[in-house]
Amino acid sequence: MPTLAHTSAPPPLLFAALGTLVFLNVYAPQSLLPTLAREFHAGPARVGGVIGATMLAMAVASPLAGILADAAGRRRTVTAAFALLTLPALLATQAHTLDALNAARFAQGLLIPGVMVALTALIGEELTGPARTRALTAYVTGTVLGGFLGRFLAGLIAAQWHWPAVFWFLAAAALTGTLLARRLPPEQSFTPRRDPRAVLKGLRAHLHNPPLLATCAVGFLILFTLVGTFNTLTLRLAAPPYDLNTAQTGAVFAVYLLGVIITPVAAPFLAARGPRTGLLTAAATSSAGLLLTLAAPLSLVITGVAAAACGVFLAQAAALNAVQRHVTDARSLASGLYHLAYYGGAAAASLAAGHAFERGGWTAVTPLVLGSMLLAALTGTLGWRAPRTNSNPPTT
Repeated sequence: MPTLAHTSAPPPLLFAALGTLVFLNVYAPQSLLPTLAREFHAGPARVGGVIGATMLAMAVASPLAGILADAAGRRRTVTAAFALLTLPALLATQAHTLDALNAARFAQGLLIPGVMVALTALIGEELTGPARTRALTAYVTGTVLGGFLGRFLAGLIAAQWHWPAVFWFLAAAALTGTLLARRLPPEQSFTPRRDPRAVLKGLRAHLHNPPLLATCAVGFLILFTLVGTFNTLTLRLAAPPYDLNTAQTGAVFAVYLLGVIITPVAAPFLAARGPRTGLLTAAATSSAGLLLTLAAPLSLVITGVAAAACGVFLAQAAALNAVQRHVTDARSLASGLYHLAYYGGAAAASLAAGHAFERGGWTAVTPLVLGSMLLAALTGTLGWRAPRTNSNPPTT
């Protein structure tokens, strides 16, 4: 059966746009945390739940999204998930309590993996050769851009209007994603997988795959580092002596744009050196950056955060490279399990880093996230053994 690479492959810009639009939803409220803390009279740990609720839902839903995409089809799953994402965004605009806002954010998190998992599966299944590489690179670049724009635009919108306007913006973004997803061409290589026994067989195989389990642990720890750092960074920068407003803290997230550079550069580096070397390099970079954030000058804080983020981006690329090397079957489910651990780390960080910040400020958060990054390096070094033969991308 022909693939889209041999017929009419969609332009990479379409995948970049879809990646951007879905990731607008993930981190947008992060630059709003100081505003929400004042609005709802909540401490750092409690207000961090606005991010943690979404991450927890994404963790839970990721394996299920893989199963759904295998059964219902990738294009249909992406389109439906985008369409449904408009609903919790609209509900968030009417939230009058932090619990109501968290409930809407949890609902967003349940739907986001439907786009992520199904879209990457579609790329891996329907495209081949250079077309697949271009599409995956465009999608990953779009997710990085969406992570930045969500935080940056949310800060600008909240500074100009009020925080509920951010969720009106996210509803419009989800509607735009629905329309663009309809431009994905019909699948030609998709075969529905609806046998529960096959799912259980794949799950058993993955749970008996030590390198994959090590990769899941690495994913948990690296996103724990990233979210723990940035959740509390906004609270630090909104307080004296910096006193930054939401627009200014949102601009600090421009360091995320470094991921657009790191992602393509990491591919040949990992191909030549392997994921373990990549992870050790990432951990050293992030550790140096996190230590630099202990300095007081704002320029050094931002430089340190930029280095820490670059390390996390490289670590993420190394982890996905490790999945590619150690998984041969049921790849959608493997991707779902990895994202279960990955976003589980973010949910845990939202709570743990918030409590650390409440107890001792930034000097209490730094050893927590630094230890998480170093533990990720140790886990990957010990857990990643000689790779199994596999030429397929990790996300399919």
